[in-house]
Amino acid sequence: MNENLRHALIRARLQPVDIAARLAVDPKTVARWISGRSPHPRHRLAVADLLGVEERDLWPDAARGRRVPDEIKAIYPHRWAVPADVWRTFFEAAGKEIGILVYSGLFLAEDAGLLRILAQRAQAGVRVRILLGDPDSPDVAARGVEEGTGGDVMAARVRNALALYRPLRDVEGIEIRLHRTVLYNSIYRADDSLLVNLHAYGTRASEAPVIYLAGTESGSAATTYLNSFERVWTSAETATQTA
Repeated sequence: MNENLRHALIRARLQPVDIAARLAVDPKTVARWISGRSPHPRHRLAVADLLGVEERDLWPDAARGRRVPDEIKAIYPHRWAVPADVWRTFFEAAGKEIGILVYSGLFLAEDAGLLRILAQRAQAGVRVRILLGDPDSPDVAARGVEEGTGGDVMAARVRNALALYRPLRDVEGIEIRLHRTVLYNSIYRADDSLLVNLHAYGTRASEAPVIYLAGTESGSAATTYLNSFERVWTSAETATQTA
């Protein structure tokens, strides 16, 4: 019996079925973890993140030989496996900066609760920068073809996202720009924490993995992605009302 995991669930007021739902695994799998079986490393990280503890607190023996840098807080096998409350608490925690770099990011634009959080953080003095792909860019069309949805569909998704983001354009502190770059990864920033959606050829972004990073040290993975965001931002153009 993994007493550490069992007590952590009690403290977090979560049931095994809650963990199963948020990690998109079978409840019986979570029950086996509680019984003493060690999960896959990516699941250990994700469970620890959900419970607000360190992996070594739940699985001391498994974590002892792990060489994953401390800045990696969690790894999700798919973007759709990132719990909705993780996205919301992630952006709510921002005190200075929020950044979103995507082609369409339609799943965010369609979430009225998340849009409300972005507006509230901006009103609280947080700088919010949103980078969407230019729907007329050949790179946006190419990404749609690579994902198997089609270039026209991807461009339409961007225009749909722009329409949904329109109420945010009047909020002071929020700026939306369009970029025409090859997007190797989608980047979501809350201060110095990042959710990075890794892209894979022939795979939709929602099916690709997400890495949760936190770190400000020079040469860290987080710094690499933060610098990438800034380079794209510098080359992008302000979205017009008719874009």
